[in-house]
Amino acid sequence: MKLTNLLSVAFFAFIGGNLRYLIGQALGLVGTLSVNLGGCFLLAFLTYYLFDRRHVPSWLTTGLGTGLIGAFTTFSTFSLELGKLLLAHAWGVASAYFVLSSVGGLTLVWLGYLLAQRLRGLNR
Repeated sequence: MKLTNLLSVAFFAFIGGNLRYLIGQALGLVGTLSVNLGGCFLLAFLTYYLFDRRHVPSWLTTGLGTGLIGAFTTFSTFSLELGKLLLAHAWGVASAYFVLSSVGGLTLVWLGYLLAQRLRGLNR
């Protein structure tokens, strides 16, 4: 493991984690949904557009992907919030939250991929 990659992950994770905290405090459940969906789009876009290019240094791709987006998104909070909704017998909200997170996440990954492919086609 390179020290530059480790430092990059730490730096970007600090930013991503704090952004998630602030959004979560302001928006609660909607905040978790928003950061997870936004992270799905952003990681797919960066993976297929920026990270796939040879001239991008590994410390930057590792820092942005693992650090920023990894700390920004949160599967554990999603699971905990979903569990709380189920324990509270909020079946409708729990179902909507699960479907929006799962289907929405996959849809946004696909849209991030499509945007990356379109931009790559324009830049060739």
